[in-house]
Amino acid sequence: MKSQPEKNYKEINRASWNNRVDAHINSEFYDMKGFLSGKSSLNSIEIGFLGDIKGKRILHLQCHFGQDTISMAREGAIVTGVDLSDKAIEKAKEIAEKCKVDATFICCDIFDLPNHLEEQFDIVYTSYGVIGWLPDLDKWARIVSRFLKPDGHFVFVEFHPVVWMFDDDFEKIEYNYFNAGAMVETEDGTYADREAQISQECIVWNHSLSDIIHNLIKNGLRIDLLKEYDYSPYNCFKHTIEFEPKKYRIKHLENKIPMVFAIKALKAQ
Repeated sequence: MKSQPEKNYKEINRASWNNRVDAHINSEFYDMKGFLSGKSSLNSIEIGFLGDIKGKRILHLQCHFGQDTISMAREGAIVTGVDLSDKAIEKAKEIAEKCKVDATFICCDIFDLPNHLEEQFDIVYTSYGVIGWLPDLDKWARIVSRFLKPDGHFVFVEFHPVVWMFDDDFEKIEYNYFNAGAMVETEDGTYADREAQISQECIVWNHSLSDIIHNLIKNGLRIDLLKEYDYSPYNCFKHTIEFEPKKYRIKHLENKIPMVFAIKALKAQ
């Protein structure tokens, strides 16, 4: 990975995610067979932060092909999912139809969402591997605030920025903890299937916890809860060990680094 100007990051990243969709749909990682038979894609972390969502109107930002969106709809929520990838949104609609679940999906860059959507929501939700695709967290936090009702909650679960400081083998510190500008990466395979015969370029940014929290507060959100976790519920990194069911750590780093964090924030009246 190397630093590089932003170029047309939206189109590059849209193509990157379009390129991954088929491999992800067919991967064990996403367990589409189990999902179609009724298995929820939500993990215990986000379930605890979301609470009872029956009857709640939820906006799911950067939803990929909608497994979490559909899982929340299965719990009785009224959910709208948004993603940049047109191929992912097309699949999301197909999956929702197969699951006989009513969910709305919008294909657009989230910064352009005000041109596609007007309503406000009880909950805005986004999770796992999302903000690294965004260059501007002030703009991101404005979108979150714009679509939250007063007294609505933002629920955010994400890989910890410390994780992105390491090289792929977690042997050395390679990248800046703080946002030092756009980085371009070329990847063979994908986190859901490292043997997949695909290759894609993408453009990403690192963001510190202070950058995240500052921009949420700046845009009218009150941080009610912040937790850090010494594991990932996903086996999406190299050299992992599953020390409890669905809890993964980097084997040689044990429990010494944070791997995930979660925030619940309230939009003030």
